[in-house]
Amino acid sequence: MRHNAAFLSVLTVATLITVPFNAQAQTQRAHFSLAGGFTVPNSEVSDRFGNGYNFNIGLDFTVKPTIYIETLYSFNGLGKKRISIPLSPTPFAATTPTDFFSTMNMQYGTANVIFQKAEGGARPYGLVGGGVYYRPAKITTPGVGYAPGYCDPWWYVCVPGGWVPVENIIGERSSTDFGMDVGGGVRFGKLFAELRYHYIWGPTIESQPSVNPLATAVDTASLVGKKANGQYLATTFGLRF
Repeated sequence: MRHNAAFLSVLTVATLITVPFNAQAQTQRAHFSLAGGFTVPNSEVSDRFGNGYNFNIGLDFTVKPTIYIETLYSFNGLGKKRISIPLSPTPFAATTPTDFFSTMNMQYGTANVIFQKAEGGARPYGLVGGGVYYRPAKITTPGVGYAPGYCDPWWYVCVPGGWVPVENIIGERSSTDFGMDVGGGVRFGKLFAELRYHYIWGPTIESQPSVNPLATAVDTASLVGKKANGQYLATTFGLRF
């Protein structure tokens, strides 16, 4: 009898504890999400930048069991892309193909409407929205520089000095533009997987006067007036609390 009474007491306490949590889960109005995955440039962007990764932080609010409003911040790091450009040591001299590398990270904040199946173990959903995208780009080329001897215990390094490879930054630019995203995914309890397509309206390329009167003229007429629009496909896996 004592064992039965103890078992009933434990079962009663567990039930009293579980009920509020279940009720809270059913009436929870806001959800926080953490996710990461892969970002792939599309169209002409893929010729300038490589594939990369994404890290997302989101917060969504329940409008009704099938509709949510989501706010999302995402950081996307894109890989290097090698571009060969002919260079000459002096104007009008013979040129040599030289490697240049382009890198970019994309950060954005978006607001989306999510349409989701209300119940079930696997709940598919679709989304559409837009936001602001920040895209800083950097172009570098390898070079050689002289470094004097140096020791630093906090860097765990001690070098005798000499000629070492360096990275020369040729140019850095950034653009902040409006864009849109559309996609969908599936939720399994707290886990989810999704795919989003992003389209960004970029700045227009304008003709720039040459700063070097001896420089060889380059035909850029086909690029003047063209927009630096961006297209990306992001695959993401994460947790939603």
